[in-house]
Amino acid sequence: MIAQYLKRYWKAALLASVFMVLEVYVDLLQPRMMAEIVNNGILGLNNNGVSDMHIVTGTGVKMLLIVLAGGLCGMLSGVCTNLCSQNFGNDVRKAAFKKIMHFSFSQTDKFSVGSLITRTTSDVTQVQNMVSQIIRGCVRCAMFFVAGSIALVTLAADFGTVIVIALPLILLEIGFVLWKTTPLFNLLQTKLDRMNTVIQENVSGARVVKAFIQENRENRRFAQSNDDLVGTQFRVLILMSYMRPVMNIVLNLATVAIIYIGALRVQDGSIAPGTIMAAVTYLSQILNGMMMLAMIFQTVTRGMTSSRRLKEILATDSPIQDGSGSPAAKGGAVTFRNVCFSYADHGADVLHHINLSIAPGETLAVIGETGCGKSSLVHLIPRFYDADSGTVEVDGVDVKEYPLSELRSRIAIVLQKSELFSTTIAENIRIGNPDATDEEIRKAAITAQADEFIMQQPEQYNTPVAESGMSLSGGQRQRIAISRALVKKAEILILDDSTSALDFRTEAALQKALREDFRDMTKIIIAQRISSVRNADRIAVIDNGTVAACDTHDRLMQTCRIYQDIYASQLKKEDA
Repeated sequence: MIAQYLKRYWKAALLASVFMVLEVYVDLLQPRMMAEIVNNGILGLNNNGVSDMHIVTGTGVKMLLIVLAGGLCGMLSGVCTNLCSQNFGNDVRKAAFKKIMHFSFSQTDKFSVGSLITRTTSDVTQVQNMVSQIIRGCVRCAMFFVAGSIALVTLAADFGTVIVIALPLILLEIGFVLWKTTPLFNLLQTKLDRMNTVIQENVSGARVVKAFIQENRENRRFAQSNDDLVGTQFRVLILMSYMRPVMNIVLNLATVAIIYIGALRVQDGSIAPGTIMAAVTYLSQILNGMMMLAMIFQTVTRGMTSSRRLKEILATDSPIQDGSGSPAAKGGAVTFRNVCFSYADHGADVLHHINLSIAPGETLAVIGETGCGKSSLVHLIPRFYDADSGTVEVDGVDVKEYPLSELRSRIAIVLQKSELFSTTIAENIRIGNPDATDEEIRKAAITAQADEFIMQQPEQYNTPVAESGMSLSGGQRQRIAISRALVKKAEILILDDSTSALDFRTEAALQKALREDFRDMTKIIIAQRISSVRNADRIAVIDNGTVAACDTHDRLMQTCRIYQDIYASQLKKEDA
């Protein structure tokens, strides 16, 4: 799955490999040219022992030109490799983020925010590095090993014996280190997930930490997660640190063997001293290539671990998919027919056997004790979750039959937590309708009782909002979020306990404005306060996941004991 993102950059990858082959070829030419300088230029073996500076100069100039050409090939290989790997990483990161944006709420909860951040940052970087190493490093190592071994054996067949003995020792060490480190790479990324989660929780919840004087506790939490990460990384590095000394020992022993064999051949006159120098250089290139291969294996192993983690995201399809039915005519009617629902990690139903009809233009309030299923009920309408059984209908059509964009275009929702983005107030409101004019934005803000405080801001509607809206009060954030929903001009408006931070006067003014300016819009209002719902056309009382009663305030006061208890606890004293 990850490999498909490389296809569009195969030309750059191929060019990078070709240029790398040329660079290594140049490196392999140099030992023979150096041998020519020593044997015939300095020692003059072909000239009765008389040095020939023309050979030294001419061959030296050729070496210089070849080195320059090799350096150019290396630069071009690096450019093509980075072009391929960076664009590949860019595409994978975008694809992962796009998948995450389409995840259902339950899938986001399953992976956790910290893990998703790690996967779209660190894991993509690890896979990107793996691709870069495969394109350049593997080609370089393979060339040095194959072509270098051939070049070494052509100098003297006995030199091949050294390679045959040294190579298994190196491969055994590489295999041992990779066997020990491979399980640690997945653990390493998991520890990084945990650390990112702690950071994300503390940055977003900094005010809570400070308010409850928990800085020391959170410092300890972070220190623990960071120590776990560093400890795992340390174990990997310790194992990797064994590799280079052992390889250096093998390299030096092999070099001694080459020199010894070469000395014997020089004595019997079968090879020249310069040839021994070339052989030592070839051996160094071969074994250094194998050492580099060990580091590449580490990068590839870690990259494969990250690749599997990315595949989990890229291969995960949201259970909330577009329907294939034809959208109904717009009206704003909502119907629940024998709906049952439970969260994936909870066995018991949160909602069971819900039957409820909301007429177009009606204002339905939903009230009940905390945790009774009010928010779960309205989250089924835009398909943040799907019902386990029964049907939820919008304008007479099952919501599962709608294309998601069509369904959600009919619904404007303001959630319990008012999420704002780090842009201007106007742009935060315009998220509800990208084509909204400045006049429409202000009209929505006036209805939401937000215009007054916005006009008092330094740049009014163009005032920047801090991250997560932290530069505004809770009530101000709620009113901007309501403005964003109103400017959408949807048929159905859902206010999910989104007026809890408003004072009674502001909330009353908002309700009045909604009745007057948006009388044709179906409104579903979840609230905890009787004062927020008593003027609704009907009030649905939710108790333990069922609709205990649904009627007007006056009738519920006469017939519904649960509603009477809520009223008594909130408003009886004030009325008295």
